[in-house]
Formats: sequence, structure tokens, C-alpha cells
Amino acid sequence: MDGFIARLIINTVALLVLPYIVPGVHIRDPLAALAAAIVLGLANAIIRPVLVLLSLPIQIITLGLFTLVINALMLLLAARIVAGFEIYGFWPAFWGAIVLSIVSGVLSWATAPLRGHH
Repeated sequence: MDGFIARLIINTVALLVLPYIVPGVHIRDPLAALAAAIVLGLANAIIRPVLVLLSLPIQIITLGLFTLVINALMLLLAARIVAGFEIYGFWPAFWGAIVLSIVSGVLSWATAPLRGHH
């Protein structure tokens, strides 16, 4: 459970950083970021694997780059569900998915010693 909470906090912080880096992304407040992190986590756990499987031929042709489109769609879905989290179009979602992956990866790496991971 501690790993889940740590990942939730990391994703919430990464979502809060997103509007400062990607034009076209707006998060009203930290509570909206937390709600978006929860919805995004659920979407990534439930819907994303199905989309990846269904898009396998495209994944093979694009050498996996189509995953970026799927990640953008997950962000757009979260923005549709969560009040206070808005993404104005596909391209902000696309770049937002890339930035979100980078920021959450850096935060995970930076906090690994605090979480007992080496």
C-alpha cells in the first residue's frame, strides 16, 4: 500500500507541474490533481492494457510509438472525468503525456532512496 501512496503522490506532483511546461493544460488546484492522478491510475490499470492489446499491429509498425497516442488518450479521458483538470486538444495531451512520464520518472528516481529503493 505504501508503494501505491508514493506513486499517487508522485503522479499528483507531476500533474501539478504539467501546466507550467505544457501550454493547453490547466489544473485548478492540488485536489483536482489528486483526483486526476487517481482517475489516470485507474484508466492506466484497466483501459490502457486493452487499448495496447487492440492496437498491437499499429504498435509493431510504429515500434511502440503508438503508445504515446494511447497515453495522450488516457490523459484526455481523465480530463473529461475530473472537474478542474482540463486539456485543450490532442496535442497538449500528447506532449503532456510525454512530459508527465518524464517528470514522474525523475521524481520516482529522486525519491527512491526515501522510499527504501536503491
